[in-house]
Amino acid sequence: MGMSKHDLDRKKQNAKRRIEELEAIVKNDPLKRKPEFHEELAKLKKMLAET
Repeated sequence: MGMSKHDLDRKKQNAKRRIEELEAIVKNDPLKRKPEFHEELAKLKKMLAET
């Protein structure tokens, strides 16, 4: 069974909120010393663009 509209909307909002948090962290890490944050940000942006 698929996700309901309400669940999809909640998932999008959580992703947007996490993207905002990660962008602040990534902005202060231009040398990519913490690559997991950069990877998670790219993954979330890709997921958000697909939906």
